Amino acid sequence: METLTHDAAARRLRTGLLFALASATAFGLSGPLARGLMNAGWSAAAVVAVRVLLAGVVLLPLAWPHLRNNRKLLRDNAKLVVAYGLVAVAGTQLAYFNAVARMEVGTALLIEFAAPIAVVGWLWVRHRQRPGAATVAGAILGITGLMLVLDVVSGVSTDPVGIVWALGSMVGAATYFVLSDQGSDLPGTVLAAGGLLIGGVVLLAAGTVGIVPLRATTNPVVFDDFTTPWWLPILLIGIVTAAISYVTGIAATRRLGSRLASFVALTEVLAALVFAWLLLGEAPGPIQLLGGVLILLGVIAVRLGEPTVTTLGDPESPTAEPQLDRT
Repeated sequence: METLTHDAAARRLRTGLLFALASATAFGLSGPLARGLMNAGWSAAAVVAVRVLLAGVVLLPLAWPHLRNNRKLLRDNAKLVVAYGLVAVAGTQLAYFNAVARMEVGTALLIEFAAPIAVVGWLWVRHRQRPGAATVAGAILGITGLMLVLDVVSGVSTDPVGIVWALGSMVGAATYFVLSDQGSDLPGTVLAAGGLLIGGVVLLAAGTVGIVPLRATTNPVVFDDFTTPWWLPILLIGIVTAAISYVTGIAATRRLGSRLASFVALTEVLAALVFAWLLLGEAPGPIQLLGGVLILLGVIAVRLGEPTVTTLGDPESPTAEPQLDRT
């Protein structure tokens, strides 16, 4: 029995890590695709609004069968879905847009990607899950690597308003992991579809009242070695970098917990570097590669600092409850 429990936990960990890496890779593709669209005349807010709305529409047919004969499921989790859409999707994007309008992109990203530290702090304060030495060391390695990858030391903006907005995006990113770990009875497709549709509508409303600019074109999108019609990057950015990334991210967090999942998500920066190299011709430098190594070492350290996880029931079931093994 003990062997079966250990095997189930190991299988849950493996699938969780695979989902987390898939999510981070898909998220990492969004930046280079969005850059191509913005070079073609799209505003950043328009790209994200179309991205999340398209993803919500794509996921809706997958979510609907879970709700067709069980409306109570959605009613019981309505607050979670609304919070996910308002904070984890729309709030994070709006805060990030306003941050990069006032400060360097690298600095804003560094602050936003400090979200794993916020997750660790939240779990410590709210659930008394005090981080161990390995987790703290992993956090230091991860953030140091992030600074090297984003090359923020060459020029840092200290605009106080920009910093406040960037902190807001960090809170939104941390909320994404915390909320993804909740509502175990709610299928990930339902949470993602509902949150993306709500977030997309909020972003459109924000653009309508002028909080963020909405501008789209049908100009061809030019990448490093090829040119595509505008609709192809839009499909990829909606289906791959939003629909797939959010669903796999939720699945990963429910298997790994919000703390470990948030640190594995730092590999999104590495994926973004690779895709920027392939699509935009922006080859990473030696310092950035060193930063990538530190991020990976940080993730490994955090994993080593995690308590052993066992599960009740089928480890592959979305309703399986994680239990911390304190023995």
